[in-house]
Amino acid sequence: MGNSRHYTSLVLLLLFGGGLPAQKQSPPFALVGTVPLPGVKGRIDHLAADVYHGRLFVAALGNNSVEVVDVRKNAVLASLAGFAEPQGVAYLESVNRLFVANGADGTLRVYDGSTLKPLSSVRLGSDADNVRLDARRNRIYVGYGDGGLAVLDAAGGKRLADIPLKAHPESFQLAGKSARLFVNLPGAHSIAVVDCDKYKVVAEWPVKDGLENFPMALDEESQRIFVVCRRPARLLVLDMDSGLVLARLPTAGDADDIFYDPIHERLYVTGGEGRIAVYAQRSADGYVPMGEIITVAGARTSLFVPEWNRLFVAVREFGGHPAEIRIYEPK
Repeated sequence: MGNSRHYTSLVLLLLFGGGLPAQKQSPPFALVGTVPLPGVKGRIDHLAADVYHGRLFVAALGNNSVEVVDVRKNAVLASLAGFAEPQGVAYLESVNRLFVANGADGTLRVYDGSTLKPLSSVRLGSDADNVRLDARRNRIYVGYGDGGLAVLDAAGGKRLADIPLKAHPESFQLAGKSARLFVNLPGAHSIAVVDCDKYKVVAEWPVKDGLENFPMALDEESQRIFVVCRRPARLLVLDMDSGLVLARLPTAGDADDIFYDPIHERLYVTGGEGRIAVYAQRSADGYVPMGEIITVAGARTSLFVPEWNRLFVAVREFGGHPAEIRIYEPK
């Protein structure tokens, strides 16, 4: 892949300083910090970053709260209470809004990004889950129910459309250059391809290499989709235009998140069995395991922020040890 994608991030330099050069034989990650989440009980779901203000938002589903972390100080800034099983969370800088999807009451709640005060709430339907941003069009996409994507205007909260799907959507990702959404539908053993301008499904690709296709990531430059199946634990590499499976690799079990790192040209899979699997991208279709990082059973949700060169892994309370966010730096 060469060095064409390597770049210097101004935000990374401002927040964390320059990184150390990679060394041969070094582990793929270094643990560079932890942030205790005092009083947070139960399962932790998805995370989101406010890159410009150095904040991390953590959907503490089992605690019915959203924890706001200052990544400069590795400390909790605030704990927002009163949610109903918060699952998806997203922050959009252009409108300075925080969006939180709630599984128990099916709402998308909108908060002021500066004051962290509630502004509005939109009832979508049951099991409101993953949230994705389309900053170019100022839209929000939320998966919900037995099969639907709600499309909302990010600035005003107006509901623009509902896109029916064959099953509940798990991870879905936006290919901004082509205005397409790729949606994992584990209940239908497939991936739906959505035209964002037409608000409709234009293709559906069966997933035949495994069950429970939950996590997904994209590499738009190479036109590749990365999907992880839980049974068996398998990483699939697909062509973005045809849906053809081009590579298959064993991976971490009970995975809930996968990320593509364009700086180091790697893939990171966080698995609830207690490990992070790391792969080096040698070509668009060639991926080599680089090793594993041992975490904690149940630590399956994470967020990689390329601008900060950091992978944040959510660790729920275990064995008397409080919940925390572990912060890893790729090496």
